[in-house]
Amino acid sequence: SDTSEIKEEIYRKDNRLLTLLKEVYVESRDPAVRVKDGGGENLPCKQEEKRLTKLGHFGDLDVKKVSKGKISIVEALMLLNNHKLHPQIWTAEKIAAEYSLELKDVNSLLEFFIPFAVQEFPKETRKAI
Repeated sequence: SDTSEIKEEIYRKDNRLLTLLKEVYVESRDPAVRVKDGGGENLPCKQEEKRLTKLGHFGDLDVKKVSKGKISIVEALMLLNNHKLHPQIWTAEKIAAEYSLELKDVNSLLEFFIPFAVQEFPKETRKAI
């Protein structure tokens, strides 16, 4: 019974309050926009240009889009391996054009990151080693 009384109180119209609300008038205006001398710190950011990645056989593990001038891990491994296997074809210039990278960044990448190959020896030759 308490809940029904509460519900009645909630849904009961207060005619005096309704009459007072009809007399209320609200006027709203936006404040004048002021330009700060802060050098544009509140300006919207420039939209980053994205490109689709070149997916290898690890496609499900890799990201699908990256910002121009950047590469994903899978792409980095692929381009390093391609350069290692065919350096005359996969030159720094071709890699930079193919992956939208700066030439200086590609040269640094090729100089400081060298992929290694894992070789497994047959069981017969393990004792000889």
